[in-house]
Amino acid sequence: MQHRNVRGKIRYSSVKPGMEGQERGREWFAFSHHGDGSVIMRAQCEIEEPDPTVLRDITYHIGPDGKPHNLLVHLTLGDEFLGSGWMQYDQRSGQIICESSGPSIGRNSETREAGEFDAFGTHPIVSDGFTTRLMDVSKGPHKRKFRFFLPSPDHRGATAPQIATLEMAMEYVGEEQKSVEAGTFQCHHFRYVDETDDGMGGTRHPDYDMWVTADEDHVLVYGSIDGYMMNRYELVELER
Repeated sequence: MQHRNVRGKIRYSSVKPGMEGQERGREWFAFSHHGDGSVIMRAQCEIEEPDPTVLRDITYHIGPDGKPHNLLVHLTLGDEFLGSGWMQYDQRSGQIICESSGPSIGRNSETREAGEFDAFGTHPIVSDGFTTRLMDVSKGPHKRKFRFFLPSPDHRGATAPQIATLEMAMEYVGEEQKSVEAGTFQCHHFRYVDETDDGMGGTRHPDYDMWVTADEDHVLVYGSIDGYMMNRYELVELER
């Protein structure tokens, strides 16, 4: 095969009082890196806590230019179908297109002017880490704003797919070594910071620290969110 694969698994756990170290979900992911620079990311995410449970399937295509091309999403909430959809960035028209359906939205068709933006927000943890590739770490510690289009403004992505926008600041903290179940990795430490007035989906997202492999694959090794979430994310398997 002409493409290169990266596969792995991330464990979700809690540090809430009475739940310290308890597994609350998991994520399987795979990247196909193609010779022209395009990337296909696939992820299946299971969130068991808090109720209702969320099952998310994602396929995300990033083109050779680093820009999103399209996103496929299928969502199950509490073991019932929540919605599915397809989102595309049409570079010729400069528009974001969404075709989706679900019990709460029926048949949905949307088109929006894209303007300047950086990426699709897809909700899998591994995608959060891969987006850090857009930071120029050669500048040393610094912060910049990112603008995303995403299929759900909910912090768990647990709404039927419709076009939403989000601005988040990303901070590069520095280079650090991180040891997890999958091994010890040289990482770049990043932090997402919600500096918006209204917050993401109407609620301010707690600061989100990420340790991501300091190589061309940008695999999330460890993630930490406190605030009302109090979640941890750990790479437990990696194949490449």
